[in-house]
Amino acid sequence: MSTENSPIRPLNDKVVVRPLTDEEAGTASASGIIIPDSAKKEKPEQGIVIAVGAGKWDEDGEKRIPLDVAVGDRVVFSKYGYDEVKIDGKEFFLVAEGSILGVFNK
Repeated sequence: MSTENSPIRPLNDKVVVRPLTDEEAGTASASGIIIPDSAKKEKPEQGIVIAVGAGKWDEDGEKRIPLDVAVGDRVVFSKYGYDEVKIDGKEFFLVAEGSILGVFNK
């Protein structure tokens, strides 16, 4: 398990994701076209991984299967595949690894 500034310790195959800030998300496409908020709402969610669980157990219950994501990865995940948690006014997403659709290349 690895955490970075996370108020929550995720269990098993769960991941804590910090939503992107407006600056990180950008409001324009690569060609400079401004993307309206209504169009952004229809896209999958994105964020930065700030904590990962230890992984889920294999079928025999003898060995942990590590997660494919790491702290610091920018990920895209299913719009309805997370739970939102607010702690001290800050928003975090708890996402199962199976709901993560991909990791952006750095």
